[in-house]
Parts: sequence; structure tokens; C-alpha cells
Amino acid sequence: MEFIKDFSKILLATCRDVLPIIILITGFQVLVLRQPIPHLRRLIVGGIYVVLGLALFLAGLDKALFPLGKIMAAQLSDPAFIYGVGEVVMEADWQAYGWVYLFAAMIGFSTTIAEPSLIAVAYKAHEVSAGTISQWGLRITVALGVAFGISLGTFRIVTGTPLYLYILVGYLIVIVQTIFAPKGIIPLAYDSGGVTTSTVTVPLVAALGLGLSATVPGRNPALDGFGLIAFASLFPIITVMGYAQIIHWLNIRKIKFMEKNNAL
Repeated sequence: MEFIKDFSKILLATCRDVLPIIILITGFQVLVLRQPIPHLRRLIVGGIYVVLGLALFLAGLDKALFPLGKIMAAQLSDPAFIYGVGEVVMEADWQAYGWVYLFAAMIGFSTTIAEPSLIAVAYKAHEVSAGTISQWGLRITVALGVAFGISLGTFRIVTGTPLYLYILVGYLIVIVQTIFAPKGIIPLAYDSGGVTTSTVTVPLVAALGLGLSATVPGRNPALDGFGLIAFASLFPIITVMGYAQIIHWLNIRKIKFMEKNNAL
């Protein structure tokens, strides 16, 4: 009964949040375009599915994903697990948190692979490029960027170093890559950074950061617990443009090699 009560509240909140979107689209279609709504029955059924799916997903976040992320972070960063039972630690030793970095990388990779927004972008990129851009190639490249970013973000939490230093250096790298990367991949690379911060990745990553900062000695969740999502958005841009630059360079080498063989 308690779950039904909680789910009812989430469902009502979801309907309230989705209602402005429905009003906007319907009003624009009827008042501005002055066209009938196509496939009205199908749209209504699909809209109901969307609302129910969002409500169930939000309920799952509240009951499972948020607690899971916090519990895993707390267990992995427990001083008794890191340093041994009975040890009193006043300041964290970043070298002792190897399992935390590994878990952060794995959770970043796995959640990004399952990210619906990334799947949609990869599908469309494969479609408009006539198969030139591989769906799995793009998804794995983005997931590797998120994995590295989340792992580096947990390192920042453990060490307590300022967030802006990492972000500043990261975007300097992005600016340099933007100058030299193939122009056709730049918009996709920037979009790939945005789609990683969506329904699957954000809840677990946010819970991981808050749980870790609450357990590491000398860290404050309000100051150190946030910022992992910024890493998850930044580093996929770097990996996608880097992947495109490597492929472009290999293609140029292949063409030059073929031209040289033909000349001989």
C-alpha cells in the first residue's frame, strides 16, 4: 500500500510536468499551423505509455537507483574497507581508493551504454551518415569518455582539488580539438556530451558523488558531492573528436599508401 501511495504521488507529479508540453504542442498544431492532429488515437495511447513509463522510472530511481549508488559509494569508501578496521584517518590518501576509481569507471561505462538518449542519437547519426558512423562505435566511444570522466571526478572528490581546474583544462582540450577535428563530427561530438546526462546516468552518478563525499574523511557533500555530471558531459566530447581524428588520420595514411603503391 505504501508503494501504491508513493507511486500515485509520482504519477500525479509526472502528469503535471508533462501537461505544459502537451498544451504547447496541441496549441501550436491547432492555433498556429491550423492542421488536425494526425493519428490522434495513437498519440493518446503513446502519451499514456510515456507518462506511465516516466512515473515508473522515477519510482525506480527513488526506491532503487539512488539508494544503490549511495550504498555502493559508502561501502567502497568506508575507512574500514580502505585502510582496515580500527584505523583512524583524518585525511584521505588518494592511492588507497583504487576500487572506487574502478567502480566509478565501470558504472559510468555501463550506464552510458544503456542511456536511451545516446541510443537515439547513435541511431540517427548512423542513419544520416548512410552507415559511415557506427552505432556501437559511437556508443562505446562516448561510454569510454564518461567512464574516464567519472573516474577522474571521483579522484577529484578524494583529493579535494578544485573542480574548475579540471573543467578549465578539459575545455581547453576541446577548443584545440575543435580547431583540428573533421568539421562533420564536431556537432555530433558536442551533442554526445549532452545526451550522457540523462535518465540513467544522472541518478547513479549523482548518488555516487554524494555518497562518496559523505564518507571520505575531510570532504563535504555540499562542496564536493556535485560536479561528477560535468565530467560526464565534458569527456565524451573529447573522446568522440579524438576518435574521429584518429580515423581521419588512418584514412589519410591509407589513401597515401594506396597512391604510393599505384605509382610504383
